[in-house]
Parts: sequence; C-alpha cells; structure tokens
Amino acid sequence: MNSLTEENYLKALFNLSSESGEVNVNDLSRRLGIKMPTVTSMMKKLAEKKLVYYESYKPLRLTEKGKREAGIVIRKHRLTEMFLVEKMGFGWENVHEIAEQVEHIHAPEFFEKMDELLGYPKVDPHGSPIPDKTGKMVWKEYSKLSSCVAGDTVKLEAVINTSTEFLKFLNSRGLHLGIKIKVKSIEPFDKTMVVTYSGRPAESLSHVVCERLLVEKA
Repeated sequence: MNSLTEENYLKALFNLSSESGEVNVNDLSRRLGIKMPTVTSMMKKLAEKKLVYYESYKPLRLTEKGKREAGIVIRKHRLTEMFLVEKMGFGWENVHEIAEQVEHIHAPEFFEKMDELLGYPKVDPHGSPIPDKTGKMVWKEYSKLSSCVAGDTVKLEAVINTSTEFLKFLNSRGLHLGIKIKVKSIEPFDKTMVVTYSGRPAESLSHVVCERLLVEKA
C-alpha cells in the first residue's frame, strides 16, 4: 500500500507525462511545490518499489505498475467528483478539494459501490476519462474550440482547465458540458470567437477560453 505522499507523486507524474511518457524532474518539483532534493529522494524510493524508472540527470518515467497505481488514484478522485455533483448537488467548481482527500481512502469496495450508484460513468464532471478498476484509462480525441471555423456547430465535451476561477467563469456564461455551440465569426487579430448557444444572442469568447474547451462536431 502506498502512502498519501507517494500517491500524490504518482498522480503528478501521470498528469505531467508527455506523449513519450517522460517527466522532467524540475517540472515535477514545480507542480508539487517541493524542493528538488526531496523530489529526488522520493523518486529513489518509488524506484525501489518498481513504480518509477529513475536515473540521475535523466527524465522520469512511470513503470507499468506505476501507471496502474496512479490510474487507480485518479479513478477514485474522478468518481468522487462525479458523485459529489450527481448525487450530492455540488457545483463542478466545488469538488476538487474534497476529492483530493477522498482519493486516498484504501477501500476498493467503497469506490465500486460509488461507481455502481452512478451507473458506471466513463467521464467525470469536467469530461475527463475515469480509469477502470485496473487503472487503465481510455482517452477520447476531441478538438479545441479554438480550432473550429465560422459556421461550425459543436458540442462541449470537456474542459482542459478545471480551476475554480475558470469553472466559475463558464458558469457565469451559462457554458456546461453537453451544450451545443455555433461559431458565428472569428476575429482575425486576436482569434476571439463570436458564438451562440442555448438561445443566447452572440457571445464573445477569448482565444484563451476557446483553447480550454474541448468539443466534437454536433
């Protein structure tokens, strides 16, 4: 059984992994807000447990075992977020901190029951995939709203940034998963999009916002 701290490292490594699966030690240190010597010490410990491939001055990589362990922590986190939204009425902007605590409970039957009560969801409230019981995660390819062109009609499927501030911004604009968005025009200079959705008149969304919204053709 891994400690809370070890699980946080594994989750951070998983989330920071590039397409090659490699993570820079400096990036991990910054993500966790922990000094380099402490990070290095933990990497050696995780390497001893066969969870991480570690060599001095080289990028880090999770082993297959490490990926599974990280996936299970992420599964517990995302199931908890979904339960808080669907069964307890929390807003999608208010679930992260609670899920951060619940994800470290070591009781598989608890999360299996949660999964059952939710009807075995495939994604969390922000559209991120929920790993299965073995920690395996299936990613679905979406496009960014920013890549769309005038005339496109798309459905909002996920958000890249799940900060409280960003989710509150989306709430203020009436944007939520499943909503259909029609692109009316795009400003050539700064890529601001004018869109319509849910019967609303034209709304302007900055390029920064459009980069964080994942969509698929409606």
